[in-house]
Amino acid sequence: MRNARRLGSATAAPWSPLLLAAALAAFASVSTAMAQNARVEDLVSAVVRIKTHINPDGHTVQGLGREREGSGIVIDNDGLVLTIGYLMVEAYAAEVIDNSGRTVPANVVGYDHESGFGLLRTIEPLKLKPMPLGKSADVKERDPVLVASFGGADMVAGAYVVAKREFAGNWEYMLDEALFTAPPHPAWSGAALISREGKLVGVGSLIVGDAGGGSEKTPGNMFVPIDRLSPILGDLISDGRAAGPGRPWLGVSTEELHGRLFVSRVTPGGPAEKAGLKRGDVIVGVNGDVPKSMADFYRKVWAQGAAGASVALDVLQDSQMRRLDVKSINRLDHLKLKSTF
Repeated sequence: MRNARRLGSATAAPWSPLLLAAALAAFASVSTAMAQNARVEDLVSAVVRIKTHINPDGHTVQGLGREREGSGIVIDNDGLVLTIGYLMVEAYAAEVIDNSGRTVPANVVGYDHESGFGLLRTIEPLKLKPMPLGKSADVKERDPVLVASFGGADMVAGAYVVAKREFAGNWEYMLDEALFTAPPHPAWSGAALISREGKLVGVGSLIVGDAGGGSEKTPGNMFVPIDRLSPILGDLISDGRAAGPGRPWLGVSTEELHGRLFVSRVTPGGPAEKAGLKRGDVIVGVNGDVPKSMADFYRKVWAQGAAGASVALDVLQDSQMRRLDVKSINRLDHLKLKSTF
């Protein structure tokens, strides 16, 4: 429980007494359940630190930086490390640091935009016991869990699953069901979400202000469910990406405001910019259908076909209605990825 208290004082986001008590209870509950199989310290040795160096010409440099750092989870005996993809996409070099401080160079293996997962492999085995994969489908709301980032047992905190619900991000990203936990962990990027059975059930992606999804604003974290990995793991290892053409990608970021969908950013050189979409435009239709929300907008775009499909956007631009035909692409084809992908 000392670890949960330490994290409680270190977190920037406010913790209510109720959330802190819940974190301590969750930590005690999961730690007790796991003690029958493995010590917490042994289990979280599989959670490592990753540092990546990004192609200076990469399209993600402006938003995410040229050097990135977070956590990853060792998932096999050959140095395969699972992380959240934004930490390593467009990387030309990477390194993995275990909790003893040992540093091992790593190669980029693959990235999947639709799930958000990324894979690295160290150039030599890490000699760490991999974390077993669980089933996120078996996780229930109110289940106690552990959240672990690199740094050993001192960076383990208790939490509860407060929601399993849809998540839509403004970068053309959506999960039909994501895992939301509270209280928030201060080092969420690539952190491991661990069930009471001591198995990996999610990978940390974001800190959010409304983990519960209701009217009460509860700070917490969003995790990508581990069940999204199995269907694409073989493809990521062999080809660097999931098989198939992928979803249509436009290169546009949007924000919902007063029931309207505003364009907040257009990716330079992306399909939407080439079609004439501009920051400040209001998207009012996809092929004549009015999107009710950001998630609905994505569904309408993806319903037009696979990557490569033309998407007709009805937009309010400079006080005039216009229809723009956007020739979509696969998101991965726009990124500066290593040739080994």
